[in-house]
Amino acid sequence: MDKAEVVRWLNEDFIDELEAAMVYVRNTFLMNKCDPSQVTEAIAVDEMRHMWWLADLITKRGGKPTMEHKVLEFGGDDLKGMLEWQVKLETADIEKYKQQIETIDDPEVVGVLKHILDEEKRHRKEFKERLKKYG
Repeated sequence: MDKAEVVRWLNEDFIDELEAAMVYVRNTFLMNKCDPSQVTEAIAVDEMRHMWWLADLITKRGGKPTMEHKVLEFGGDDLKGMLEWQVKLETADIEKYKQQIETIDDPEVVGVLKHILDEEKRHRKEFKERLKKYG
């Protein structure tokens, strides 16, 4: 896989992490300081850290991180809808990272993506647990 294609994929990942962070930050404020709010806030910080790692990979390969994102969806204004949406976002990222890990032949990129994948799996589990308890 050529470097430009890897950078393109990493930028897509960067945007997905950016969007997730923004969704989670917004939802945190509407969850009214409850356990799901605290967990969502912590996971938003994780997503921002993922952006940092991805930006580092992008720039090392001669690219520039892009900040252009689509219009965001938040899962509504109720706790159940927000948690369901957050589970959906994490699930989509898990599947994407699995596919990229199998395809990309750059060991540094694969190592970082594996680490992010493990965290995304934990995020989904945390959101599912809150959905079961509070949804």
